[in-house]
Amino acid sequence: MKKTDEGFTLIELLIVIVILGILATVVVFSVRGITDDGQDNACQTDERTLSVAVEAYFAKYGSAGGVDEQSIVDAGLMRDLSANYDISGTTGDTLVGTGECA
Repeated sequence: MKKTDEGFTLIELLIVIVILGILATVVVFSVRGITDDGQDNACQTDERTLSVAVEAYFAKYGSAGGVDEQSIVDAGLMRDLSANYDISGTTGDTLVGTGECA
């Protein structure tokens, strides 16, 4: 081998691989936290949407006691059933704090 040959040594390549592994680990855990926050925000948004829909149902039909999501959709107050928030078993005219996230 000549002295003018250039390239990376095995140690330099191993250091780069270790640094990339550490960066990948940090990114994976960061993305996981963002995904969890997104699910929580989607659940809160569905809760507010369902609460408004129940109030609209109450204003339109006079009673919301025991109303379920399907009757809200059938009344045309919502397009689809919520995938993130469950109101089954609620009996009041408002949903705030009475349902649960899926």
